[in-house]
Amino acid sequence: MTEDLPEQLEQIREDFLGLEVRERLQLLLEFSNELPELPERYREHPDLFERVEECQSPVFIFTEVDDARVVHLFAIAPREAPTTRGFASILVQGLAGLTVDEVLAVPDDYPQTIGLTEAVSPLRIRGMTALLGRAKRQVREKIAA
Repeated sequence: MTEDLPEQLEQIREDFLGLEVRERLQLLLEFSNELPELPERYREHPDLFERVEECQSPVFIFTEVDDARVVHLFAIAPREAPTTRGFASILVQGLAGLTVDEVLAVPDDYPQTIGLTEAVSPLRIRGMTALLGRAKRQVREKIAA
């Protein structure tokens, strides 16, 4: 694991890899419960959010790039879908406070490197990979605008 990951993404990966497979699912559930609430300004604007079709459950994301080129990722995922919600939460928390360049430099295969491939189906990992890809695409679109 030689790529230079932002500290919080590296920490998340280390936390997962330091656990047995069964315990990784428990940690994913904890992330699911920690998905941050949407800020007030976005609660009434579901139109801003993009559905990530690759996810088995309905998950929607929206990125914001502030004047300092810091990325903010927001996600909506149902509580009844803890795996998908956990993936969204990992990315929301893992990308929090990163700059545009740091987010765009996150390896596309990050979801495959955190030790969940043994614990959840490849289809679900593909969903998390799609979440990351969509977030990066939204960031690129925002800085191009």
